[in-house]
Amino acid sequence: MSDPETAPDAPAAVDDDPDRPQVADEYLRRVADRLRHSYDLETDRAVRGERFDLYGHLAMESQKQFLHRSINWANHETEEHVFARRQDRLTPSTLDRFVDLGHELAADWIDPDETHQATEFTFVVVVPEITDDVRSFVGGFRDRTLLAFGYYGHYEVNLAVVAPDREAAVASELADVVEAFAFWDREPRTAPESDGLRSRITSWLKR
Repeated sequence: MSDPETAPDAPAAVDDDPDRPQVADEYLRRVADRLRHSYDLETDRAVRGERFDLYGHLAMESQKQFLHRSINWANHETEEHVFARRQDRLTPSTLDRFVDLGHELAADWIDPDETHQATEFTFVVVVPEITDDVRSFVGGFRDRTLLAFGYYGHYEVNLAVVAPDREAAVASELADVVEAFAFWDREPRTAPESDGLRSRITSWLKR
């Protein structure tokens, strides 16, 4: 029998899935596992001086076809950018800063033309506790901007705040992705008539 003091250490578990993002935060790692099948994920993403533990990008293209894929029309592009990070405390002023960042990114990242339908910038903050002022700010928030009076589609800035240790979450009206963060909540938050990104994708698939 080997001496326990001299026996070699057991090999560490190796994650052999190259698509699994390497997130140190255990909670965000679980979130990433839920998102990775639909979103392209990055960790430790810095954008305009703000650093996020997790970033996700989802791109969808819809089109109508006749007989063959080469004969198509009504092409539309929809994207979502999700930025998530953990903070010890959060105030509405910090959320305002994220909203401003969303508008700055929209100016840089969106190519406005007739194929662009919608782009969403969703900021998710993980906190120990959701304060009343933050809950009020996020719960009543919605920010939609039309591009060329809607001819080139629109973009949305969404907010969500989650406190996983308390199993609590609050999200603005179209922040459907919060369902991936509030995995303790088994009831879907999105009503069938919602025009959030997830609802729009579902409606496209049913056509």
